Amino acid sequence: MKTFKSVCIVLLFLFSNSIMSQDRSNYQKKNFLKEGDSLSYRILMPKNYNPSIKYPLVLFLHGSGERGNDNESQLVHGSDLFLKEEVRNKYPAIVVFPQCAANSSWAKMNMNGEIPNRKFTFYEKSDPTKDMLLLEGLLKQLKRTYKIDKNKIYVGGLSMGGMGTFELVRRNPKMFAAAIPICGGANPQISNKLTGPDWWVFHGDADNVVPEKYSAEMVDAMKKEGINVKYTVYPGVGHNSWDNAFAEPELLSWLFSKAR
Repeated sequence: MKTFKSVCIVLLFLFSNSIMSQDRSNYQKKNFLKEGDSLSYRILMPKNYNPSIKYPLVLFLHGSGERGNDNESQLVHGSDLFLKEEVRNKYPAIVVFPQCAANSSWAKMNMNGEIPNRKFTFYEKSDPTKDMLLLEGLLKQLKRTYKIDKNKIYVGGLSMGGMGTFELVRRNPKMFAAAIPICGGANPQISNKLTGPDWWVFHGDADNVVPEKYSAEMVDAMKKEGINVKYTVYPGVGHNSWDNAFAEPELLSWLFSKAR
């Protein structure tokens, strides 16, 4: 009997993984090319896509652990949320997950020390990384290729991608309607460049990879600029606060309600 139960559990696990893999295959594999450089990305089109209809665009930036060129790893966190049947039915949108190259980043920063005493230095002004320039080029191409509602462009990201979210908005202050950085950070001096979108910032207070203070400092500075920003801190949660953020029941209704 125990053997039978074990076999059933294994089969269920394999079946679940197969279904998940099949679902993620709905994200089409693409590559953006510019001047000899490339940026891999996955794109999820709305159900029953109609090229004559304008759709919101959601851009999500992964963390450092998902860098590379396999055009797969960036889907590990967050992509399943937008695959849910009820989400696709209620919030038809174009969803894009780009992949940052190995040993690169979405935003320039310095990191010193080891966990749990890691310290980050974020810049007020710095030249963009190659992947940031490719990301901006991809956004331009997406807007040329598809009918995107330019008043409903959203960006979010986790860890390195949360840092990239702040940087992308800083560089394109009038593009986004809402932004959701998770366990990220930036230089508080850039807050006057972040007034365009509404913000919902997330962090775990037990995060020793990217300490929570980096989000808290940004939120304090943004509030002083009069920016509409929500801040959710998860007590006892470490670096993987994205699990909590993705489980927020009002996350998507909040996001898709925003318009420039």
